[in-house]
Amino acid sequence: MSFPIDARPRTPVSKQDSQFFNVFSLVIGVLVAIALVLMGVARAIGRNNQAEHVLQDAKYIASVEHNIEPLARVAVAGQDNSALTIVESNPDAVSVVMEVPKDGLSLYKAACTTCHGQGIGGAPKTGDRGLWGPRIAQGKATLYEHALKGYTGKAGVMPPKGGRIDLDDALIKQGVDYLVSQAQ
Repeated sequence: MSFPIDARPRTPVSKQDSQFFNVFSLVIGVLVAIALVLMGVARAIGRNNQAEHVLQDAKYIASVEHNIEPLARVAVAGQDNSALTIVESNPDAVSVVMEVPKDGLSLYKAACTTCHGQGIGGAPKTGDRGLWGPRIAQGKATLYEHALKGYTGKAGVMPPKGGRIDLDDALIKQGVDYLVSQAQ
């Protein structure tokens, strides 16, 4: 038996349900009112004390001075530049160098899987024959060129060398060969 939306039988709300709802609403209202009063009291008390302590805090003053100092100072020929200090680079500083993969599989794990593992930016997912088929049909020379020089088209975006421009061309070709082998 089906009823039109307006003609559905309605179950009456019991007196207990109505009473519970009213009491619950009252309790929530009282708690909200108490919270608002407490916030107002805290703001009134803190207004006079907090401002002067914050403005005198050494960390606050240092952060303000750091934010307003000029980004760079320029030495001008013919003027007194004695106040400028020359900052030398630290030869002992640690530099972060990404590990260079040794073969196509390690290259895939280090760089290619970021996009080709999830299909980000239109990249064909690893092992998806439907997406790789038309690309493989273009030939390995085209795949190598797109991987080395980058590619932007309606199918997606491929950054040059997958964003690892520090890598050798032969290693990139090994990565392409690995991806192609997974799709065949």
